[in-house]
Amino acid sequence: MLGHRELTMEDYAGILKRRYRLILLSAVLLLGAGLGASYIIPAQYVSQTLVLIEQQKVPEDYVKPVVNEDLGQRLASMKEQILSRSRVEPIIERYNLFAGTNKNLDDRIDLTRKAISIAPIRSEQAHGMPGFFISFKAQDARTAQQVCGDITSLFVSENLSAREQSAEGTTDFLKQQLADSKRNLDDQDAKLAAFQRKYIGKLPEQTASNSNTLQALTTQLDAANQTVNHTQQSITFIEAMISEQTHESQNAEPATGMTVDERRKELKSLIAQKQELQALYTPDHPDVVAITRKIADLQGEIARNSAEPAPAAQASKVVDSPQLQQLKAQLRAAQQSMANAKQEQVRIGQQVRTYESRIESSPMVEEEYKQVTRDHETALEFYNTLLKKMNESSMATALEHRQQGEQFRVMDAPNLPDAPTFPNRIVFAAGGFAAGLFLGMMIAGLLEYRDTSLRNERDIWAFTQLPTLAVIANLDSLASTASSHKPRKLHSRKDKTAESVLG
Repeated sequence: MLGHRELTMEDYAGILKRRYRLILLSAVLLLGAGLGASYIIPAQYVSQTLVLIEQQKVPEDYVKPVVNEDLGQRLASMKEQILSRSRVEPIIERYNLFAGTNKNLDDRIDLTRKAISIAPIRSEQAHGMPGFFISFKAQDARTAQQVCGDITSLFVSENLSAREQSAEGTTDFLKQQLADSKRNLDDQDAKLAAFQRKYIGKLPEQTASNSNTLQALTTQLDAANQTVNHTQQSITFIEAMISEQTHESQNAEPATGMTVDERRKELKSLIAQKQELQALYTPDHPDVVAITRKIADLQGEIARNSAEPAPAAQASKVVDSPQLQQLKAQLRAAQQSMANAKQEQVRIGQQVRTYESRIESSPMVEEEYKQVTRDHETALEFYNTLLKKMNESSMATALEHRQQGEQFRVMDAPNLPDAPTFPNRIVFAAGGFAAGLFLGMMIAGLLEYRDTSLRNERDIWAFTQLPTLAVIANLDSLASTASSHKPRKLHSRKDKTAESVLG
C-alpha cells in the first residue's frame, strides 16, 4: 500500500531493509554482464598524429599569398577529397580493413570513413588554426598506426598540390585577363590618338595656350595695322614731295612739261590718294591740305594747257633731277613695305580667326574628349591593377613551387597504441553496476507498489480513511510466549486506552 500515500524517510528505510538483497543481486549480475561484454566486444586501437600549420617563410609584405581561404574550410574540403572512394579504396585493399565483418565494399568504405577523425586545435593566443590531430581507429594497433600515417601523408601532399594548383590557376586566369585588358587598352589608345589628330589644337589642355596665343596675335595684328597706317602716310608724303618736285621742274623748263593726258592721269591719282587720306585723317591734316593744293594746281595747269594750242612734238623727254630720283626710289621702297605689311596683316588676321574658332569650339570638343579619356583612363587603371595582381600571383606561384608557402608539418609520427581505447573495462563494470542498482531499485519499487500489506497506522488510514483504535503486536511472538508459560502483554498502553473506551 506504499504507492497510495506519501512516503517518509522511515518508509524508504523499511523498503531498503526489505529489498536490499534484490538490489544487490541485480547490481552484481549487471556488473558481471558489463565485464563480460568488455571481454567479448572486439578491442579498438586509436593511432594519432599531430600536424602543425607553418606559415609562409617570406613575409606577406613582400609576397602576398594567393590562397586566402579560411583554413577550416580548406581542411574540410581536403577531408572530403581524401575520404573519397578513389582515395579510401586503395587503403582498404592494402591493409584489408574490416575484412572479417562479412560486409561489401561500400560498407567497408563507410566504416573506414567513420574510423578517421580530424580534430582542429583551437588557440586563443594564435590567430586562426595552429594545427590539427589526425586519428584512425582499427582492431589492430599496427594497422591503426600505418593507416594513420598514410592518411597524414595524403593530407600533406593534398595541401601542397591544392595550393600549387590554386596559385597556378590564379596566375593563368590573370594572364588571360591581362591580355584582354591589353587589347582593350590598345583600342582605347588608338581612339585617343585618332581624336587628338582630328582635333589637334582644339584639345582642352590646349585652351590656355590658345588663349595666350590669341592675345599675342591680337597684339601683333594691332602692330601690323599701325605699320600699314604709318607706311601709307609715308607713301602719301613721298608722293606729295615727288609731285612738288615735278611741278617745280615743269615751271623751270616748260618745254619739258607733261602732256594733258599725263596731267589728267596724275590728277586721278592725286584724287584717289586724297580720298584715302580723308578716310584716315581730318581735313586739317597737313597731308590732306598739301594734296588738296596739288590737285588745285594741277587742275589749273590742265585748264591753261587746254586753252593753248598743243605743241608739235617734244624733241626729247625731261630728265629727272637727283632729288626726284631719290624720292621715287623711296616711294618704291615704301610701296614694297606696304605690300609686305598688308600680307603680314592678312596672315595674322587669318591666324586670329583660326584661334578664335578653336576657342569657340573648345566646349564641344571637351565634352567628347572627356568621354574618350574616361574610357582610356578606366582601361589603363584596370590594366595596371591586373598587371600588379599578376606579378604578385606569379611570385606567390614561385613561392609555392619552392615550398616556401604555408605547409603542413607532421610534428609527431603516428603512435603505436599500447592499450585499446575501447572497450574500457572499468567503464563497462561501473556502468553495469550502476545499471544494476537502478534496475534493482526499479524492481523493488514496483514490488512495493503492488504489495497490499498494512504495516502501520498510516497504511490503515490510507486504505480505510478511519482512525486506528488498537495495534496488535506481531503474532510471530505468540509461539515463544506459550512455550515459556510466562504472561506477555499482547497490546500496548495505547491498546488499554482503546479497550477502556470500548468498555
